[in-house]
Order: sequence, then C-alpha cells, then structure tokens
Amino acid sequence: MSKKNNNGLSAAELSNFCGQVALILEAGLPLYDGMETLAGADKGSANADIYASASKGVTETGSLYDALKDDNRWPDYLVEMVGIGERSGQLDKVMRGLEEYYAREDRIRSSVVSAVTYPLVLGVMLVIIVLILLWKVLPVFRRVLSSMGVGMTESGSALMSLGVAVGWIVLALVALVVIVVLAGVILLRTKHRDKVMSLIQKVLPSLQRLNRKLSASRVASVLSMMLSGGFPTGEALEMTSKVLSDVEAAKKVESIRDSLEGGSTFADAVTDTGLFDELHNRMITMGSATGREDQVLGKLAALYEEQVEDDITRLVAIIEPTLVALLSVVIGAVLLSVMLPMAGILSSL
Repeated sequence: MSKKNNNGLSAAELSNFCGQVALILEAGLPLYDGMETLAGADKGSANADIYASASKGVTETGSLYDALKDDNRWPDYLVEMVGIGERSGQLDKVMRGLEEYYAREDRIRSSVVSAVTYPLVLGVMLVIIVLILLWKVLPVFRRVLSSMGVGMTESGSALMSLGVAVGWIVLALVALVVIVVLAGVILLRTKHRDKVMSLIQKVLPSLQRLNRKLSASRVASVLSMMLSGGFPTGEALEMTSKVLSDVEAAKKVESIRDSLEGGSTFADAVTDTGLFDELHNRMITMGSATGREDQVLGKLAALYEEQVEDDITRLVAIIEPTLVALLSVVIGAVLLSVMLPMAGILSSL
C-alpha cells in the first residue's frame, strides 16, 4: 500500500524531520508554532516547499496527520503512523520511533548501494572489455596472421572458434545480469516498486524472511502503541492493517480481528496466524493472562527490529565480496578462453 513519495524527502531527511517534530512536542511547544519555526529555518532549501505546506496545514487544521495525508510527497507509513500517534496521544513517541526507523533505513540503503555499486561497475567494464576484445581485437589478430602468410592449423582454428564462442556466451550472461540489476534499481523507484519487491522476495527467500520479521515488528509496535493508549483491540487491529505494506501480513492482522469477533482470545488468534515465532506467541499468551499485552508487544517490536537490522547487516557484508569473487572468476574465464587459443596458434607457427 506504500506509495512513492515523488520529489519528497530522503530517508535521512525524513529521520531529521521526525526528530525535530519529536523535540518540539517533548519541549511542550505548540505544534503549529514549532512547525512554523521549522519551515522558516529551511527557507531557500530544496525542501522548503514541503515544510511550508506541512506548516500551513498544521496551522489550518491543528493536526499533523491532516496536514500530511493529502501530500503524496510524504510516505504512507509515516502519515498513517502520525495518525495513530495523534489518536493514541503518543505522537512524541511515534515521531521518535519514526526517527530511528528512517535513520536505520538510510544506513541500510547506503550499505546496500555501496556493496552493489562496485561489482555493478566492474560488470559494466567487463562487458565493454570483452566486447572490444571479441569484436575488434580478434579480427585484427586474424588479419595480421593472414598478412604474414601464416595460416592457422586445424587445432588452432578450433581453439580460436571455441574461445570466441565462450567469450560471446559469457558476455551475454554478464550483460543480462547487469541489465536485470539496472532495470530492478530503476523499477524500485517507480510505482511498480511493490511488485518488484514481491518478485525479488520470491527469488531470494532470505529477503522474504527479512520482510516477515519487519512486518512482525511493525504489527507489534503499532498494536503496543494503540493498546497502551486505551484503544479497543479490534480498533487497534484495524489501524495496524493500514500501515502495513506487506499484503500477506495485513491479511493476517485482519484474520486476527475476525477470530476475535468469532469469540477467540487475542493470544489464540495471534498464534493461529503464524505471524510471530512460537516462543513469542507464548510471551503474548503470558502477557494476555496478566493484562500486559501492550508491554509484551513493545518488547517484541524492539526484538524484531534488532533481528532485522542484524540480518541485513550480515547480508550486506557478504554481497560485495561474493559478487567481486564471481566477477573475478568470469573475467579469468573470458581471458583464458581467448588467450589460450592465441597461445595455441602461436605455438603452431
């Protein structure tokens, strides 16, 4: 459900904005006054119009949620969480949580970009080098031999043909991978982002597990916030499903709500969906028995966030060396496939 915030703020800028709003609220300043100051401090910047629009909306409506919801430059997740924060009376805590969330997203994005950019550039260079080698260098080499009156032996000719064939095959495979990666990066910046992410998760099960943990963290965080704010469980579940970009997780939350309406307990309804791990389901059961579901869910949210960040850090740490190693093998294979036939021909002279 998350839409692209076209021409909006980056993750780092969103983190900074949420932190400043949290500071305004924690200092006890009126939100409209603080937003006006924030907009004034950013006059002349690239984001001045976004802040000015938000400040004007808060002044007119008195609600940050109403000020942001009709501006598609703000991410849906942030807008819906602001709405939950206002309704639960915990907007300051929500903004602090969003500050950390977008700061973590910025760190992760920077790590992934740095890990993928170098191998991708290396792949593009490999395609160019091999293309020049096969298209320009080898024909020149053959013409030089012919002008010298040197003919290739049958074995040398076979080696040369084999080398050329292998070179073109490797070139096609590397070019295909580079094109797919570039297309994926471009599509992730368009309205097709959710479909692309869904496809990537199917191809890479590890990303699917990460998304499941992230969804579990969001569910636990929002439910904890709503329940601690005194909202009925059914209404808390309804609001939770609105902030989830994972369609499968949203369906599970709706399933929990349906089970509650059918007479099931909260703990049993959560356990039946498989949204959380078995150990964490037991924690929720204990929390329900003692009337502390909100506290238990808050701890689970923090736990899943830590797991997600640790898993992503480990994944990013192996991307670059793995890709570099694979590309090094490809480069070696291409060079050998071309140089060995040349060596065979020269040895036959």
